[in-house]
Amino acid sequence: MGKDKLRRFAEIATFSNVVELQAGIPYKGQWANTFFKNSNPVVLELACGKGEYTVNLAQLFSDKNFIGIDYKGNRIWRGAKTAVEEGIANVGFLRIQIETLMDYFGEHEVDEIWITFPDPQPQDSREKKRLTFPRFLEKYKHVLKPGGFINLKTDNDDLHAYTAEKIEQLGLKLHVKTEDLYHSPYANEVLNIKTYYEKKYLQDNKNINYLKFSFE
Repeated sequence: MGKDKLRRFAEIATFSNVVELQAGIPYKGQWANTFFKNSNPVVLELACGKGEYTVNLAQLFSDKNFIGIDYKGNRIWRGAKTAVEEGIANVGFLRIQIETLMDYFGEHEVDEIWITFPDPQPQDSREKKRLTFPRFLEKYKHVLKPGGFINLKTDNDDLHAYTAEKIEQLGLKLHVKTEDLYHSPYANEVLNIKTYYEKKYLQDNKNINYLKFSFE
């Protein structure tokens, strides 16, 4: 492991806005009241990477709590450090595998979920690893409040099409679907948040796909 990674792992251990694996599940069912010390809605970003979207959402909506989830601590270090340095109190980070989501959140505890530019897992043999595979969707359904939205923003056309197909097959409610977000009527200040990698995709003239759906 490189020196930078070791330094980042050591540093996030000192951040009050990061909960790591060894912390267990002290906030399950109580994230708003216990971790954020308020009663505001809780919004998750799954596979948040460097946490750019999480931090930007928190800056836009001070009346909501945002939690970025990723397994790689050296990635979430960037978003967590930015939040600490800028005093953004309504953002936190959780270092876990997304497969264990239900161990960390109570039933219907979450108001909304964002999945922004996840690994598309393009090989057929890795379908079960896709974050919109039905097994994952069942976990989201458990933690989401009734009517809570799931947002998928991706540059990968195949993942977009796969997810749209699952939405139809499972009888979920589709609210928004576009294969070219920035040339659609749906672009707004939330969807206009651009991560480092998204900016690179756009420079290469790559279209950005977006889906918004719910379980009811």
